[in-house]
Amino acid sequence: MINVHVYITLKEGVLDPQGQAVQRSLSALGYDEVDTVSVGKWLKLEVSDGPDMEARVEEMCEQLLANPVIENYTYHVEREEKV
Repeated sequence: MINVHVYITLKEGVLDPQGQAVQRSLSALGYDEVDTVSVGKWLKLEVSDGPDMEARVEEMCEQLLANPVIENYTYHVEREEKV
């Protein structure tokens, strides 16, 4: 089994109302050193290994997990070491 960690963030210039709300709340709590907050998503997929596994992850991101119009994504593949 392979773990794939997918990180999704908004593209530069896309309004982030959730991030702005978090920043305002932090400021209201006295954390004035926080200038901006960006909110994204993190997903962990457990997948079976195969010759086209990474291409399939790319397809999943493009078709469902991320909105490529307004979001960027990266992923990290974590293979378990065989003992």
